[in-house]
Amino acid sequence: MKLGNSEVKGIVESVVNDALSTYFEENPSIARKIIEKAIQAARARDAARKARELTRRKGALEDTGLPGKLADCSEKDPALSELFIVEGDSAGGSAKQGRDRRTQAILPLRGKILNVEKARFDKMLGSEEIRILITAIGTGIGADDFDIAKIRYHKIILMTDADVDGAHIRTLLLTFFYRQMPQVIENGYLYIAQPPLFKVKRGKTERYIQSEAELQSMLFELAADDIAIPIKGQETRGKALIPFLRRLLSFEKLIEWFERRRKDPLILRVLLAEGINKSILKERMGVTEFLEKIKAKVPDVKVGDLYEDEEHEGYGIEIRRQNYKLVLDSSLILSPEFRELETLYGFIKEMGKPPYKMTMKDGQKTMDSTTEVLGYVFETARKGLSIQRYKGLGEMNPHQLWETTMDADRRSLQQVSIEDSVQADEIFTILMGDQVEPRKDFIVKHALEAKNIDI
Repeated sequence: MKLGNSEVKGIVESVVNDALSTYFEENPSIARKIIEKAIQAARARDAARKARELTRRKGALEDTGLPGKLADCSEKDPALSELFIVEGDSAGGSAKQGRDRRTQAILPLRGKILNVEKARFDKMLGSEEIRILITAIGTGIGADDFDIAKIRYHKIILMTDADVDGAHIRTLLLTFFYRQMPQVIENGYLYIAQPPLFKVKRGKTERYIQSEAELQSMLFELAADDIAIPIKGQETRGKALIPFLRRLLSFEKLIEWFERRRKDPLILRVLLAEGINKSILKERMGVTEFLEKIKAKVPDVKVGDLYEDEEHEGYGIEIRRQNYKLVLDSSLILSPEFRELETLYGFIKEMGKPPYKMTMKDGQKTMDSTTEVLGYVFETARKGLSIQRYKGLGEMNPHQLWETTMDADRRSLQQVSIEDSVQADEIFTILMGDQVEPRKDFIVKHALEAKNIDI
């Protein structure tokens, strides 16, 4: 607000200036806050100016000499254009050589981009990699300058390595788009490339595999032609054996899940074999008798005192062995995981009791456990195979990168979408924000669910 009366303007300014000076001297903390607000406003104006300067026409990009080494496509229609954001110069070089130059642009980024969750807007625009990214996309940035209609590519594809660094870079890029360009996600323009995880070679034949699950399915198909397992007294092989092998794998993975939680895998197998159920835990004598069965098969167990499980109107007891601790009570045997284990065991016991006999082309082999059976199945399937696990896109030559990850007719892309904006906002704040404790709590809570940990 401006004082329009020039006659009183000087008097008012003098009075207000004296009063404010006295107030600020008596309240320095408030003065500091006002100064900080003014500085922030100046930074925001400067950042907005820089953002406007970044917006250029697509046709002018070729003449800008971008340090980000953008290799643009010749197509001018955004609906037909794709931008691959690639991790590093090595993969960027292969992508540039293997791409379709008419419709596919390549933007290699050096290292990890700035975490925009923690950075001020002006600091974000001070990052060279971020500025290059904004320029390449063409929409501008910021509430006043962003215009989704100016986007240069209707497919923006994040293409990073399959290791922990690649996952981190991908997460930083997702954070950037979610916080600074959410309209790109909302319009369905953001994708994640799904490069193959394995290359399997047998003789002169090569096959690319997208996931662990697909590799396991392929190995089961190979093994099922060479081995037979007695199921319900009948030797089973070929396609009929594959569903059983999948259940066997699921069973062993669930046993591993319990083991990661310090539940003794050997005790679990005894519980299943001896048919533990809720009625046994209802009576003190039932629990005592069942413990004797466990001790007969696992002599080195240590058991605690029997206690009343009031919640389930029964009894419970703690069983220890080595570094394992298992509380045998109704909470355990009624849990979804244990009930799933019981269901899978119902199929597994169709093999009969150990030792298990397997028939191969060159004779028979005896196994002492289901773990050995599964191990031998994979060992048989892998004979004559060369299995290469890709960690970096730079490990592929241009032709391989094209046929596995960039060819529109053969590639697999995952479209990024926001199904629950509240939950998404919370996750980005926890994992990418500057508060350590919530992130630590999240990691501790979900640590046992982690897969493919890169150590």
